[in-house]
Amino acid sequence: QVHLVESGGGLVQAGGSLRLSCAASGRTFVTYVMGWFRQAPGKEREFVAAIGRTATNTYYADSVKGRFSISKANAENTVYLQMNSLKPEDTAVYYCAYGPGGNVVLPTAYNYWGQGTQVTVSS
Repeated sequence: QVHLVESGGGLVQAGGSLRLSCAASGRTFVTYVMGWFRQAPGKEREFVAAIGRTATNTYYADSVKGRFSISKANAENTVYLQMNSLKPEDTAVYYCAYGPGGNVVLPTAYNYWGQGTQVTVSS
């Protein structure tokens, strides 16, 4: 069992920045990927970014490329999502995910999910 705890959400004005954190604990995998998804009201959950265990490979949705950056602290099994130049359309509940990998843009690549953290961007 892997437990994920997210933090760092909040309210920010358009153009501002936030950093989300997600700490994984429990029986973590030897090989894994950690990712971020988001879900806005009335919309499906969508992929935001992902990173492999060694942090060599990172993946981003086109909508956040150049504005968001995913990184991780290996020793702490913690992943970060630095979000810059935020837009009102980035408003959503952001979920951290953890799993063995595969097609990292799909929720099926992940076995465990955090509880979600709200990000609200005002115009």
